[in-house]
Amino acid sequence: MSSLTERRPPDVKSSLPFRTFIALVAGKGAGRAARLIGRGGGTAITGMVARRVDPRVLDRLVRGRGVPVVAITGSNGKTTTARFTAALLRGEGVAVSHNSAGANLVQGVTSLAVSASDMRGRLPQGVLVAEVDEGALPKVAPETMPRALLVTDLFRDQLDRFGEIYAVAEAIESVAAKLPAECALIVNADDPMVATMAETRAGKRVTFGFALERSTDQITRAADTIRCPRCQADLAYKHVYLSHMGDYSCLNCGFARPELDVAVTSLEVVGLDRTRCEIQTPTGKLTLEIPQSGVHIAYDAAAAIAILVGLGVPLTHAVESLASVGPAFGRLEKIDAGGKAVILAFAKNPTSYNTTLRALATEDEPRQLLIAASNTLVDGEDFGWLWDVDFESMGPKVERAIVSGTRADELANRLHYAGVASAKLTVVADRAAALTAALDGLPAGERLVVLSGYTPLIELRDEMRRRGWTGRYWAV
Repeated sequence: MSSLTERRPPDVKSSLPFRTFIALVAGKGAGRAARLIGRGGGTAITGMVARRVDPRVLDRLVRGRGVPVVAITGSNGKTTTARFTAALLRGEGVAVSHNSAGANLVQGVTSLAVSASDMRGRLPQGVLVAEVDEGALPKVAPETMPRALLVTDLFRDQLDRFGEIYAVAEAIESVAAKLPAECALIVNADDPMVATMAETRAGKRVTFGFALERSTDQITRAADTIRCPRCQADLAYKHVYLSHMGDYSCLNCGFARPELDVAVTSLEVVGLDRTRCEIQTPTGKLTLEIPQSGVHIAYDAAAAIAILVGLGVPLTHAVESLASVGPAFGRLEKIDAGGKAVILAFAKNPTSYNTTLRALATEDEPRQLLIAASNTLVDGEDFGWLWDVDFESMGPKVERAIVSGTRADELANRLHYAGVASAKLTVVADRAAALTAALDGLPAGERLVVLSGYTPLIELRDEMRRRGWTGRYWAV
């Protein structure tokens, strides 16, 4: 039985530092005010205000009191993997606090701790499951000292924020290498750069990946890491599973994919509603049916299961737990928009776009499209990566496309070159007006597919909430 299920030792400190107490009061108050006036769920401002009062508030609440933390980082899959992990832990009787709305910067993780604690700074017995932005990990990890760190994968994502993928890998590896031996490091063995992270570090290491005897993807121009991390020669792939992830080896130096501790051995994606897979674990095989769609869903499920393996938590109720986890907001989320069907799909980089497009293609979508992109700091200001998205695969299917966002012109130009005729494209920069135009022109019996980056996704979903079609995004 995992130590996560054991009670933490009593806090040896006689009282909470006064500054930290004031930080809790201020942070909780700011979050409550934000919710009351409808300016968000307090998922970021709580931590922002608390850190302004006491920059050490996260460290004092979590690391200083020995609170067990699971940290999940990487380019793609963080939100869904964190949801799966939380469900698995709860299914085995472990209490979980989780930043389920995806607020994953330093202030978001701090909000998680501040919101979950009482006014004496005591967090519930159990574990914090924290989705952590790649850029925030070097700050978050020392303040939380995770019991388990998972790296999902690495892809080019917001070059203006992160720099090249090698810089991101180096930053994550530096964190992983410094973790104490009692921390479990969980890595995606199918990603060549992730598979080799901190491989000489003392401590438990768990690998996960696919063991299918077929490819589910092919190497394209969107693939990022197709060279050997040791000698830089081109990798040879026996099977390609998702972009550059697969069963690889280097014919020059002999480097090869590590053995898998947790392996997806069969996979079937059923339309936009379901993924069936079998996952081999050290204690047996799990046959799963998950109410979400895509090859990436099997990766996320395997990653979450690998976390429990790393923590020593049993998987007795894993099948039932994962069968209950529907999509997070915007992850092929289905919304009834006043009697009209909407599929809301979040995509932020070439790989997430291509994965989403492949899932949509299983049901011959998108035909009626609203697509939005914005160049905010959160979304990234460089849109050169749009040319690595396989929009050409969807071009012939699109019957009508409304294009929106702060860079609607650039997006429309990309769709034109992907084969979407100019007569089918309408630019409506304002998000609310774009949603109205897309739904007003929706033929009877058709579905509207909304493909969007993060900021316009929140804007469009908030507009749907104002029209009474859905709830708050942070409550999904």
